[in-house]
Amino acid sequence: MLGFLAVPGISLLVDCTVGAGGHAGAFLKSQGGTGSESGSEESAQRLTALERTEDARVIGIDRDRDSLESAERNLAEYGSRVSLHHARFSKIDAVLDAEDATPDAILFDLGVSSPQLDRGERGFSFRHDGPLDMRMDQSQGESAAELIARLDEKDLGNVIFELGGERSSRRVAAAIAAEQREEPITTTGRLASIVRRAVRGRSKIDNATRTFQALRMAVNDELGELRRGLDAAARRVRSGGLVAVISFHSGEDRIVKHYFKDHEALEVLTKKCVRAAWEEARGNPRARSAKLRVCKRKDVEEAQDA
Repeated sequence: MLGFLAVPGISLLVDCTVGAGGHAGAFLKSQGGTGSESGSEESAQRLTALERTEDARVIGIDRDRDSLESAERNLAEYGSRVSLHHARFSKIDAVLDAEDATPDAILFDLGVSSPQLDRGERGFSFRHDGPLDMRMDQSQGESAAELIARLDEKDLGNVIFELGGERSSRRVAAAIAAEQREEPITTTGRLASIVRRAVRGRSKIDNATRTFQALRMAVNDELGELRRGLDAAARRVRSGGLVAVISFHSGEDRIVKHYFKDHEALEVLTKKCVRAAWEEARGNPRARSAKLRVCKRKDVEEAQDA
């Protein structure tokens, strides 16, 4: 799915959600490669039109300190070719200013990672009982428990519907508000039980899924950070450079699609979103819902003629 990272000409990649270093490591290993999985012959030709370069580097950004620690361990073999920063999307300008860098490509991999979901103490998952936190950066901001306590029933319902697409959002919000009045909701297990009782009907996914997704996105202002990150990426990537986004949420994908299409300085390279190949999706269930979109920042002459 990320074959575009192996195209010649990308000597500096900014991985805005470096996580455990998976994409960054794959990029560094594949430098000098020529493969492309852009989804069409036309896109492949555009993506491989860049010139070959050596000694690729990665600037890795993540708002989760635990992820940065994992990336530091997993990418240690690359030494000074990797620089890691604790920051969110809206701080990309500050990171690039500190590095005095103009990247050839900028990558966003949105959503929550498997390690975050697997650790009950982070509060992202309804499968593990733990504190109702959900913050990507636990050093700042309000937790999901604090968000629930602050919002009134109507606003909570709006969040659950708009960010989670939960059709029973009003009923869920009412149930949460009623339980909250009895005793503050502070654990993922209790919240999941409340939501499951409130959501009617059976689903292929756990009935708590959409509410947990909505609260996580609200706690971390994920859509706002995405918009600010895209603004920074469009400004800071070099002329002819690439901006790529992997999204897992329809709202995120819609923002990316229209941003790429409407920005006068960007040329869309993936006319349709790219989905993971069957083999990749079989080995990584999370990849089944992934959508990749890639654009190129136009050269000055191209932008003026557009």
